[in-house]
Amino acid sequence: MLKEGDKAPAFKGKNQDGKAVKLSDFKGKKLALYFYPKDDTPGCTKQACSLRDGFAELKKAGIEVVGVSIDDEKSHQKFISKYELPFDLIADTDKSIVEAFGVWGEKSMYGKKYMGTHRKTFLIDEKGKIVKKFDKVKVSEHADEVLAAFGN
Repeated sequence: MLKEGDKAPAFKGKNQDGKAVKLSDFKGKKLALYFYPKDDTPGCTKQACSLRDGFAELKKAGIEVVGVSIDDEKSHQKFISKYELPFDLIADTDKSIVEAFGVWGEKSMYGKKYMGTHRKTFLIDEKGKIVKKFDKVKVSEHADEVLAAFGN
């Protein structure tokens, strides 16, 4: 289980355009790496739109934003286009990133148990260290949470 102070796992995935995105791309930058269950669902849309609406402020504070779900590139393209999201979404279809960050696991809805992505955000500093881990995310206020946690 990853915790604050740990080194973030090196990851590599493809964004919505099939372009490689990896942790080392963000060396020397602050990164808000957020994991969410599914494109275009109510909670995930609120979270993405909060980050979109706060994006200028996040950029001004030197914070990069990348979302990760197990949806494919085409799904991400539609989600980005529909809500005008200004950041990359990684298509983790092989579940390697969700598993490396420990966010893939058993969930339950209406008494049914299933495997899925837990909504969590990792704030990673310029040296690749996890400085904050959000286990509970306020989807409508997530951009503000990220800014406050990075001390902005």
